[in-house]
Amino acid sequence: MFSNIKTSKANKELVTQLTSRLNLGPENIIARLAFSYSLAQERKLDLRQMSDSQGKEYNVKVLFGNYPEVYLSMLALHYQINIHHVDLGKYAKMHIDDGLELIDKALKNRTNVTGNDFLINEIEKGLQL
Repeated sequence: MFSNIKTSKANKELVTQLTSRLNLGPENIIARLAFSYSLAQERKLDLRQMSDSQGKEYNVKVLFGNYPEVYLSMLALHYQINIHHVDLGKYAKMHIDDGLELIDKALKNRTNVTGNDFLINEIEKGLQL
């Protein structure tokens, strides 16, 4: 199993900006939210499209808190692979990068949306489905 995940160089600054803007806690919370947000889109990302790994580095225990097995199990189920699959870390990295970009895009023209507003809105969308 891998122990660290690095975002892309482009997303290194984006995670800092979103952390500041959404005010939901430290950067690992935004990265965790980005991972979950991307995974919730129910898309399978292609490893051939993986960006660089020159950005913010997260220890898996810091990134996923007390529940790394839960997050990684969701990812493994999504891709129908074993939780110990060699590419699991790459998929996790891709979903963090993807989620950061998706959140940034969703908030681009919504300057007065708080982190709590964003979360509540996304939860309500999910409940409507």
